[in-house]
Formats: sequence, C-alpha cells, structure tokens
Amino acid sequence: MKKIDQPSPVRFYAILMIGIGLISLGIMLFLLLKNDPPTAASVRDLSVVPVSVDFAAPKLDLTDLSGDSVSLDDYLGKVVLVNLWATWCPPCREEMPSLQAFYEKYKENDFVLIAIDQEEPLEVVTPFVEEFGLTFPVWLDLDYLAEREFKTSNLPSSYVIDRTGTVRLMWIGGISKANLEKYVSEIILE
Repeated sequence: MKKIDQPSPVRFYAILMIGIGLISLGIMLFLLLKNDPPTAASVRDLSVVPVSVDFAAPKLDLTDLSGDSVSLDDYLGKVVLVNLWATWCPPCREEMPSLQAFYEKYKENDFVLIAIDQEEPLEVVTPFVEEFGLTFPVWLDLDYLAEREFKTSNLPSSYVIDRTGTVRLMWIGGISKANLEKYVSEIILE
C-alpha cells in the first residue's frame, strides 16, 4: 500500500498566510476605489516636473530648417523654452502636441519655443515637423552642440530661459501640458 504524503504544518501555514494577505490586499483596494473613485479632477499628473536652476543661457549658433544661421542671443528679452529632441525618441513624439498647443497659446506674450533636433538631417526632420504641424522654430544640430552646451545627454531635455538670458527651469524627460501651464506660464507672465 502506498503512503500518501501529508503537507507539513509549516507549508500549510505559509500558504494560508499568503492567501490571507492576498484577500486582505483585495479588500483594501476595493475599499479605496469604492470610497474615492478616480475622476479627471482627482487623477494627478505624474509626468516629469522641472528642476529650478540658475545659470546663464549658453551661446548657441545653429541653422534652421531653411538653412539660415540662428542664435539663442537673438531671443534675449523673450522667454524661451529650448527643447532638445529627435524624431526616433518616443517621449519626444509624445510631448510635441502639448508643446505646440502651449506655444500657440503664449506666443503673443514674447514667448518662443525652439525645438532643436539632435543629429538628424533635414530630410528626416521636415516630415516630422509637417506630421505634427509644428509652427515654432525648429533648428538642426548635427553635431550635438546643444547637448554639450546644456550639459545633457538625455532626450527630451528642455530648458526655460527668462527675458534676462538666465536658464530658470530644466526638464529631463517629456513635458505635459499641465506642467507647462503650472511652471512656465508664470515666468512668461512675470
């Protein structure tokens, strides 16, 4: 006759405790969601927030999509959001509609958004600009000059330069429209 193995008491109690823990977790989640269901107003924006910084805007001379020479110095007296990006970068693609909408809303307030593409030729950048309907200045940076000047190697990276030429905010990662409104609009309206 074959002997049937009985589970050890230690194993039985371990399985029992795991089961009780999972049931407890399920009850807690149910109660949390039952009492405070998520609404559009209660969902928090979990996108990247900027860091306050304080340094002089770098000297940066590049070319625009028309092949003309352009410089950050030309925008002294305006609030400038410099966005370093590339067409292959998923968070860069994701933030473009928010950047475009924010630019359209504030461009009459001496605000300019300058999107600086990193190391891609005109033939790659132009279709992207057309696809997203971008109306703000787009510059080409085939040699990563902007990354070196702003001391970053991450895309997207964004910098807000105030009217005196001081970099005041820095983002590493994608920007949401809510965070643009929360952090950049107050610098624009100073």
